[in-house]
Amino acid sequence: MSRGFGHIETWVFDLDNTLYPPSCRLFDQVDVRMGEFISRLLKVDRVEAKRVQKKFFHEYGTTLRGLMTEHDVNPDVFLDFVHDIDHSPVTSDEALGVALETLPGRKVIFTNGTVAHAHSVLKRIGITHHFDGIFDIVHADYLPKPALAPYQKFIAAMGIDPMRAAMFEDIARNLEVPDQLGMTTVLVTSPDNDDGNLINELSGGIELAHVHHKTGDLAGFLAKIAKGATA
Repeated sequence: MSRGFGHIETWVFDLDNTLYPPSCRLFDQVDVRMGEFISRLLKVDRVEAKRVQKKFFHEYGTTLRGLMTEHDVNPDVFLDFVHDIDHSPVTSDEALGVALETLPGRKVIFTNGTVAHAHSVLKRIGITHHFDGIFDIVHADYLPKPALAPYQKFIAAMGIDPMRAAMFEDIARNLEVPDQLGMTTVLVTSPDNDDGNLINELSGGIELAHVHHKTGDLAGFLAKIAKGATA
């Protein structure tokens, strides 16, 4: 099969900076909370905490994984702390809701965040009812994308045929394994996605063989797919 969308039965979405625009700066709050956690844990100033945070993110896939590996941090304590944020900057997205409604097939979330955080975000956007399941970092035993193991656990837990699935992500390296497994991949881009753009640049850019499609307008992109499927 080609890496198009005519054969897709399951639509897989990352959460942060994918289903909502990075311009709302929601993840900036998480970023600040991670810095605070590291500063308190290591008894360092915010500048050093930021350096450690980004180092772990780039090397381990998530800051949490680095903290667990190098400092034996309790993951639940960390996740509860960093997701204690104000979700109100995320606004409803009627266009995205309509696109998801008309898109044939099952929709699921695969996030390096938590189920609780995902529910808060989906509720703000107004699209909770469109999704059949959420697979989070806890389900993945705290091993994040882009490692192979969480994708394998996700596929098994959700009963997904990767050859009939499409995955939407804001970080290109997180699409490499989906491509290898046979998924159609879509990179969701934004000039406001500071961390995503940086990691994409450091990982070789976005013009990569495992990135099959790119869009800066998720709702519009999905609407076009849905229109083609129902035409």
